[in-house]
Amino acid sequence: MRILLFTGKGGVGKTTLAAATAARVAGEGGKVLAVSTDPAHSLADALGADLGAQPREVRVGETGAALHAAEVQTRGLVDGTWRELREHLRTLLRGAGIGEVDAEELTVLPGVEDLLALAEVHRLAGTGLWDTVIVDCGPTAETLRLLALPESLAGYLERLFPAHRRAVRGLLAGIAGSDQVDRWDAVADGLGRLAEQLAALKDMLTDPGTSVRLVLTPESVVAAETRRTLTALALQRIRVDGLVANRLVPHPGPARGDAASWLRTRRREQEQVLDELRAATDLPLRTVEHRAAEPVGTEQLLDLGAELYGDGDPLANDADVPQMRVGGGGRSLDSEYTLRIGLPLHPAAELDLARIGPELAITVDGRRRLVALPAVLQRCVVTSAVAGDDGLTVRFRPDPDLWMR
Repeated sequence: MRILLFTGKGGVGKTTLAAATAARVAGEGGKVLAVSTDPAHSLADALGADLGAQPREVRVGETGAALHAAEVQTRGLVDGTWRELREHLRTLLRGAGIGEVDAEELTVLPGVEDLLALAEVHRLAGTGLWDTVIVDCGPTAETLRLLALPESLAGYLERLFPAHRRAVRGLLAGIAGSDQVDRWDAVADGLGRLAEQLAALKDMLTDPGTSVRLVLTPESVVAAETRRTLTALALQRIRVDGLVANRLVPHPGPARGDAASWLRTRRREQEQVLDELRAATDLPLRTVEHRAAEPVGTEQLLDLGAELYGDGDPLANDADVPQMRVGGGGRSLDSEYTLRIGLPLHPAAELDLARIGPELAITVDGRRRLVALPAVLQRCVVTSAVAGDDGLTVRFRPDPDLWMR
């Protein structure tokens, strides 16, 4: 299964390019589903079709090939999927002596709509009806939150409701009375299903067949955000298979006049931005020229897909997941270990490291990820860290209080 997620700063044209890619794949005979998780759905507008929550067939240009498309309606998913578990939790909290208002507030899960949208993509991909699922995600900030949710919520779930049900049952019976145990069983079953779903979503996002394609316009502000996004995605160990620079102004050639001069100057500025981006990353960078008319409908999208991919494979994915390697070694207290994390850092990155028990908390530009340390490093202390364009190297020495245990 190939899952390709398009995202980028708002207004850069990610929906149009996602739709053009889906049209290109369908035109080549692929079984493809285009699905929007962007709250401000515009996939239907790009395809020139009427879409809903259930996949609908859309004919592609004169070829008659078909793609399927849908726009995820998260409100309906919240009302249906989350309601049962939330009711169980609310009943349990009220039975433990927590007031109605407090129980109501405690069962509001931040980001649940994003989570359910991602779960719907997973469900559709799992039907086996399509070989490729192309996802039109929301703007960059929303997408980063979306992709981080399964791992972060899984961590919170384990801390709040441990998997060892017997211990939790005993604690609940002691606090709220044995009559609450049956209620807990119903909640625990629901939480167990949620934990399984989170694990499945994490597997989907880190699967070799899943990758993100970042769309940008050739402007310095947008390029800077793109570099920050590359770092944030690497922090989540999510593959990025390429960049697409949209709306490159046409080169006027030898033409003269004010308009030609403006185009020549603007094109030169855009090329400079793209050269800097190429120097900062080895990812493939495709370009699309700015068009006089907005490409709407599958026939125009096919033309756009031809410009975007030429004779290449629109689903090419040579991306590797960011690597983490342990180096050094020894048995004495003077030994030194290194943890090398392939994390591309932009020049202005704000980096912070913290040791939290057996984990290393890495925070870049306000986005944190907990990295589970290998067993040998759990008995060490951090001595230094060096960050560079190609990654992060953290040095460790044995902790005298733990090393010989």
